[in-house]
Parts: sequence; structure tokens; C-alpha cells
Amino acid sequence: MSASFDYDVIIAGGGPAGSSAAIHLATRGARVLLAEQKKFPRAKLCGEFISPECALHFERLGIVDQIFSARPARLTETVFYSRRGKSVSVPSAWFGANGVALGLSRAEMDARLLRRAGDAGAHVLEDAQVTNLLFDDAAVRGVVVKQGGRESRYHAPVTLDATGRTRALARRAERNGTKLHRAPLVAFKAHFADTTVAAGACEIYFYRGGYGGLSSIENGLSNLCFIASARDVRACGADAERVVREVVCQNQRAAKTLRNAKAQTPWLAVTLEKFGRHKLSPAKGLLTIGDAASFIDPFTGSGMLMALESGELAANVISNHLSGSVKDIDELSAKYKAAYKQRFDSRLRVCSLMRRAAFTPGIAAIAIRVFGLSDHVRHVIARGTRRPSKANVASLD
Repeated sequence: MSASFDYDVIIAGGGPAGSSAAIHLATRGARVLLAEQKKFPRAKLCGEFISPECALHFERLGIVDQIFSARPARLTETVFYSRRGKSVSVPSAWFGANGVALGLSRAEMDARLLRRAGDAGAHVLEDAQVTNLLFDDAAVRGVVVKQGGRESRYHAPVTLDATGRTRALARRAERNGTKLHRAPLVAFKAHFADTTVAAGACEIYFYRGGYGGLSSIENGLSNLCFIASARDVRACGADAERVVREVVCQNQRAAKTLRNAKAQTPWLAVTLEKFGRHKLSPAKGLLTIGDAASFIDPFTGSGMLMALESGELAANVISNHLSGSVKDIDELSAKYKAAYKQRFDSRLRVCSLMRRAAFTPGIAAIAIRVFGLSDHVRHVIARGTRRPSKANVASLD
């Protein structure tokens, strides 16, 4: 790379996607700057469900021992409950690897991933907010980072937006054509003691206007993360506890498991604009990964997997660019878009089709009843929210 660049790649955001990309790139010799807005460990709104396939990513990232040292809960099934308590189970074993999902707080997991990125050779900045993009001839050529009241400029030919649902860098690149809309959904999350969630289960509850998930994490606690319509949240005075009582507990199973539950952490809340795919290259030299690229429906349990996977995918394409086999930024963008489409489009389409059921209790109840009749159908649908065929995956690696 040209000496005029401080780094080969700049990554904004130190969550699973950003850390995954940073580790893969740094271990291959790339000069990487990873700027994270917060100081880790920090709480993060998330279902905190790590699907079995993530184990393979942890191995490639060299972080298996660090993850298990946090003593995550072992989750052997996901159980979906209709409003009236009818249920259907999806075994974790259907998703390969070791056949066990994990429940682990984002505070623990993300801190370990970020530490590994630094150990791998990435230059990690915490409490460092990327406040602006640097352009040269209509291409992103770096960022402005504010840390401790001081602004610094860093230059690189490739920048990754791993800022999650906020898409902070992509929004800056698109701002001239971006219109603000009132978000239709609100998500909440807190850790609880004294729930009666089934041992080894991630429980998903459907109710009017949304759905939620409850599962065990480390230290004997449970994570409750749920989505509700903004209208219902306003009707409850934006009081999370009231939303749980009046909306989430419309679901009979949720009412039972949460009857004596006590919140152990402050509530986190964010508004949600939409699910599905965003622009993968909002500007020349800028690529999106993780939730900044696509926000997959949380009921699939595959958000963490997509974050780790998209970070690795971007790292693979960028490594080819750095080695010279991908000649310029335009080709880099085209290669990334093609690889991303082949890897993720089918699962995003499946999730789009399932979304209507997730937000409509009557349809959700019918779907649960129908899926409960056939293990084969349930297996096919569940797998459809995950990876493409092995042949397709092999062609991308």
C-alpha cells in the first residue's frame, strides 16, 4: 500500500463484525485501525444468543478458550410460543458444529473479541468516535476520530462501517438523499434473576405487534430482549416494565416465566427502522458489514453468526485486494457485493417471508401448529435462515 496511507483498512465499530474483520485482516499482515465509540466491556442491546455455527468462527478467530472462560450458558433448543402457549421446538443440533448454542452477554463476548483484535496486531482505539469521513476525488480515503476531546485524521484506501443498526458512516455517505422517518418498532433488553425459563432453552414469545426472547446467560441470569410496536410503547408511557406486563405478557408462556422475575440491570432501548439489507458500498472505498449491511430478524437467532461471517467475508475480499489479485477499489466493491449476495441473500429472503408471521399472533399460531406437524419442514425452514449450500460457501472462500 502507498506510504500516503496510515493504514490498509480502517474499521469503525468494535462489535462482532468489526472485531472479526480486524482479527482476520491483522493476522494476515494488514495494517488495521479499529475505532470503537465505547469503552469495553459495555452492555449492548441484543438477544445474546450465539448459534452453534459461531463455534467454527471462534476457532478461526483464535478465541474459543476466551469465550468459554466466561462460562456461557449452554442452549440445546429454541422453543417458539404462540400467544396462547402452543409451542414448537428447534433443536440446536440441527445447525451443526457442536450442536449447542451459547447464551453469553455482549459485554463479555465483545470485550474478548476486541482484546483478541489488539493481540492480533490491530491498532484498537476505545472511547473513540468516528465523526466524519475523509474524501478524495469522491472516494472515502479515511476518517476523523474524536478521542478524549482531540480530533485526529487517519487515512486508508478501505473503510468498513461496522457501527451496527446506526450505520453511522453509511448515513454520512448517504445523507444528501436520506429522509428521516418515525421508527415503527422499539427494542428493549435487560438481564433478569428468578425467571422460570426452561433449562437449556431459548424461548421466543409472540404477541400483538412484536415478539421477544428469553434465555439463560452466564452467572445464573437470563436475558430478556423484545420488540414492540412504537404505538404500544407510547401507550405504556415508554415504561419498559409496563410494556413487559401489558404487551409481552399477553403471551401466556411469557407471563408464566416472568411472573417473579426481577431486573438486575438497567433497561436498554433502541428504535428500529427496518429489517433486511442496506447498501453494501454506500460510497467508493466504504463497505458495510454486520447490522450496518443487513439487519436480520432476531427471531432467527442468526444475527451473531451473520456479524462474524460478514466480517470474515469482507476480510477475505480485502486481503485479495491488498495482495493485488483484486486490482482497484471498484473491483473490490463489486467482488464484495457479489460474495455477500451469494452468501446471504437466500437467508434474508426466507426471513422476509417469515416476518409477517412473527408480527401477527394469529399467523404465528398457525405457523407454530403447522411446523409442529413435521420435523422435516421445520428443519428445512430453520436451515433456510442460516448458511447457503456447502458448494456455494466453498466457491466464496
